[in-house]
Amino acid sequence: MSAVFAEVGFKGNRKDYFVLRDLDVTPGEHVVVEADRGEDLGRLLALGGIAERKCSASGGCGTPIPERRVLRAAREQDLHLVESLRRDEDRVRRETRSRVAEHGLRMKVTEAEWQFDRKKLTIYFTAERRVDFRALVRDLASAFRTRIELRQIGVRDESALLGGVGRCGRELCCSTWLPELRPVSLQLAKDQNLSLNPSQISGCCGRLMCCLMYEHDTYIQARRRFPREGRTLSTSRGRERVVGLDIWTEHVTLRSEDGDRRTLPLDELRREVQDTSPLARPAPGAAAEGGGGDDSDAAPSSP
Repeated sequence: MSAVFAEVGFKGNRKDYFVLRDLDVTPGEHVVVEADRGEDLGRLLALGGIAERKCSASGGCGTPIPERRVLRAAREQDLHLVESLRRDEDRVRRETRSRVAEHGLRMKVTEAEWQFDRKKLTIYFTAERRVDFRALVRDLASAFRTRIELRQIGVRDESALLGGVGRCGRELCCSTWLPELRPVSLQLAKDQNLSLNPSQISGCCGRLMCCLMYEHDTYIQARRRFPREGRTLSTSRGRERVVGLDIWTEHVTLRSEDGDRRTLPLDELRREVQDTSPLARPAPGAAAEGGGGDDSDAAPSSP
């Protein structure tokens, strides 16, 4: 069997890429892989071209072929060993938190992960600023008799590692299927006309919800059919300014120079503007995302 890419998942949504040779395994099976100075156990997620594309998309492929290998399929006793390691990680977290308090360090211990062969113990933590944990590492190495790696992560990575349930009632996307954590800006909420109250648009991590990105392109495409908010149009009632849009019901709210407001369907507004204004329609995309342009009269663009 020729060498193929293999994507392997570990605890806490952690993934890595390996090369697989002469092994008859399928996605979903547990496998033992080469790890840092030892061996680790994970679940095979993808093989071949799929794994290679995912590796390239995530930026995890520094070389044409991964340097580390999938060694063998996991045996039943391997799975029992991993279960015992996962149970022991509760003790490790408690002990580590106790040592952190003794050293007076301002850091929050989030999770602990034993390597399959117990030659390495990774402890994840969050902190507001840089922490000098050299003395803590020596203390932990003496207590657990293994090599210690303290890894600082952000609050979004913490949620992805620990998991949870979002306001939608489903498990967090970042801890289940989301391939990578991308930056989320407040502009996404503004484009979707959402409340800017942080408690309404923030996730369990305290940052803006990742799902704000899911429908953003749909909102942008829909807004291109509407006149820009703030634009003044010549309608059957004179000059009126666009003060509100409802892209789902396709209604536009206008305010006249006298301060009177009215809401009418987009198609009706388009007919009024066409009947009262000889100006050409704006070029496609000119009113995209509600930006740019002056307040000249122009008809809403067609669907």
